[in-house]
Amino acid sequence: MSLYDIPLTTLSGQPTTLPTGQALLLVNVASKCGLTPQYEGLERLQKTYGERGFTVLGFPCNQFMGQEPGSPEEIAQFCSATYGVSFPLLEKVEVNGEGQHPLFAALTAAPDAEGASGDVQWNFEKWLVSPAGEVVGRFRPRTDPEDPALVAAIEAQLPA
Repeated sequence: MSLYDIPLTTLSGQPTTLPTGQALLLVNVASKCGLTPQYEGLERLQKTYGERGFTVLGFPCNQFMGQEPGSPEEIAQFCSATYGVSFPLLEKVEVNGEGQHPLFAALTAAPDAEGASGDVQWNFEKWLVSPAGEVVGRFRPRTDPEDPALVAAIEAQLPA
């Protein structure tokens, strides 16, 4: 099954799928995490590369110490008002365990730079997906969105 075949739901409840033909950065996000300020860097990536065939997609998750307790409306309001988030946010999902969303079942099979795959470690873990729909990079939560290695990986995947 392709990543593009996995059904998703937007934060506002609309059915969707991953956008095709673009480089994507998929991130499990949370509003009350020590890493939440990463939204700033994610938004800068979106603004810098959005017109070149790139998008960030945020997947709120409440599995790590209840750090995303809000309703969809509260999450959207927080992200917009606090960080000016313009990239798409999807419905709150489980990224690990029995209730793991099928997308994250596929993503967690991808190894990071050290060759480790498996469960999501914490909020703000990142996966880079090529325009062909292949996971080409996995970056652990503490990797800043504007880390030179991540930016270089994104630039190498831009279709335009």
